[in-house]
Amino acid sequence: SVATFDNTIAALDRAGRLFDRVASMFHNLTASETSPALQSVERQMAPLLAAHDSRIYMHAGAFARVDALHAHGATLDLDAEQRRVLDRFHTDFVRAGARLDPAGQRRYAEVMQRLAELTTRFGQNVLADESGFRLVLRGEADLAGLPPFVRAAARQAAVERGSPDADADADADVSLITLSRSHIVPFLTFSERRDLREQAWRAWTSRGEHAGESDNRGIAAAILALRLEQAQLHGYASYADYALSDTMAGTQAAVTTLLERVWQPAKARALQERQALEALALSRGEPAKIEPWDWRFYAEKVRQARYDLDEAAVKPYFSLDGMVDAIFDCASRLFGLVFVPRPKIAVYHPDVRVYEVQRGGEAIGVFLHDNFARPSKRSGAWMSAYRMQSRHLGEGAAPVLPIIVNNNNFAKGAAGEPTLLSFDDARTLFHEFGHGLHGLLSDVTYERVSGTNVLRDFVELPSQLFEHWLEERDVLKRHARHHLSGEPIPDELITRLRRARHFNQGYETVRYAASALVDMAAHARNEPGPIDVVAFERAELERLGLPDGVGLNHRLTHFQHLFSGSGYAAGYYVYLWAEVLEADGFEAFVEAGDPFDAAVADRLARFIYSTGNSLEPGAAYRAFRGREATPEPMLRQRGLLEEIPTA
Repeated sequence: SVATFDNTIAALDRAGRLFDRVASMFHNLTASETSPALQSVERQMAPLLAAHDSRIYMHAGAFARVDALHAHGATLDLDAEQRRVLDRFHTDFVRAGARLDPAGQRRYAEVMQRLAELTTRFGQNVLADESGFRLVLRGEADLAGLPPFVRAAARQAAVERGSPDADADADADVSLITLSRSHIVPFLTFSERRDLREQAWRAWTSRGEHAGESDNRGIAAAILALRLEQAQLHGYASYADYALSDTMAGTQAAVTTLLERVWQPAKARALQERQALEALALSRGEPAKIEPWDWRFYAEKVRQARYDLDEAAVKPYFSLDGMVDAIFDCASRLFGLVFVPRPKIAVYHPDVRVYEVQRGGEAIGVFLHDNFARPSKRSGAWMSAYRMQSRHLGEGAAPVLPIIVNNNNFAKGAAGEPTLLSFDDARTLFHEFGHGLHGLLSDVTYERVSGTNVLRDFVELPSQLFEHWLEERDVLKRHARHHLSGEPIPDELITRLRRARHFNQGYETVRYAASALVDMAAHARNEPGPIDVVAFERAELERLGLPDGVGLNHRLTHFQHLFSGSGYAAGYYVYLWAEVLEADGFEAFVEAGDPFDAAVADRLARFIYSTGNSLEPGAAYRAFRGREATPEPMLRQRGLLEEIPTA
């Protein structure tokens, strides 16, 4: 039959829904509640699933139909979303190797299957190193400097995960620090035991770099080599060129220009910050050389002195329950959403909370909240979907409602005690919920362009934009309440939080930008051959001039954004790209004089949160903002346009 949009593109969009439903369940479980049995199946299935994708997108007959429609797209009677769907399916086929000759397709399929095996192994190795580490703290000497909330989390970890001492004596004063970020960062921030801070830091930063079964050095090198071959089969000089060809940025030059825009001022700021830390260390009679395991410790002391801001005094106002109420309230005030608890729905772990999401009295989706760290769950924080929204299942079929999950890795409070979040933890909660809203508010016809199925450097815009509401005074006064007294956070504490907003931003920005620049350099290589990823990383950081004592957000041996899948490969820059958009975008609310302005919120929902990939992302942003974004709000947001305070 002659190819039409309905019998080809729409049919492709409908195809495989049952398969996708099963695959989504499987992949979500292997990330959130895995087991040795599931991991074994995951390793077996990874190359088979990759081969399945290759057979679909290299099918000559299917591509011929898609290609013919794409060639005559301008003459077809299609609406804007249909034209976008046609373009995206055509791009999918081309980028999967549909235009390669038979020999090229065979090799391309082999490369993709091997990549699937290696990226699966990489992620499992990181989890193995994280789950296997236990820093056992015995008695007051090991706990020196740790505030009550850190001690409580460490003791709860010993109860949940067990330790040799705890097994031998239930009353033993034993606590555990794990490699969950919600454990390791507070420990590095508060522990007076420099030797234990170093031990924890080395374990955290050496994940994936240990000889044996969990060694990721050779795996990362093999992934980079295969990706280069993948790109060159497409005719690109490097994987970075291939990956960026389907992004808003488009080119390495555009990415490098953006990263360099923040690199030099951030590096200068970090050097100033380090001087303040060295001065404090000297005043305490301690070594002036700031090692990476010292920075957070001394930075917290400087922050307390400069801004009279103690995280131990802030954290009691940020209970997990209060902050969940806050995100739901903001979603209600901005977008009219209501989250109705559904405790009778069966879930994969007792910690998961389920909500029916309603708008105007009608259900629009289901939201799962999985907030706590556990050994069976990968590290980090992420949003995923069990099902994407769509309205295209055939004549008379009901719309498909999305099922969205947010995963976090917060340290769980002791039995009967609330889970208390740091301000950064609360920001993570808001960030992931912004992704969740992107999935829940999706309002398109075709699944291919639904929700977060957008270009990688647009996907972080809805999440980072939603972070702004955490800092709104009205939101804090409503929801940041002391977990014991119920009193709202004092105005003067909010003021101190805001004054300290730019504190340590040189450190944070350099850590992020260095990771993004190393990512880009690793994927910009265009010469095949083996690579020592540790030596390459070291040489690149020396070339960049990374200040001593700062370190990276992620080292290559455990950089799951890059090597547990391809989504962020040559793409870690996207957080900064999206920050340009979200910092500029929130200015629309500032200009309106109200962070919940109805007209601005309506445009935000229509053009950012609801359109998925049915609009070209640049056009979507312009429709919301009325113009292109400018970078100045981002630089101002990071405090890189200001002088650092000296007192």
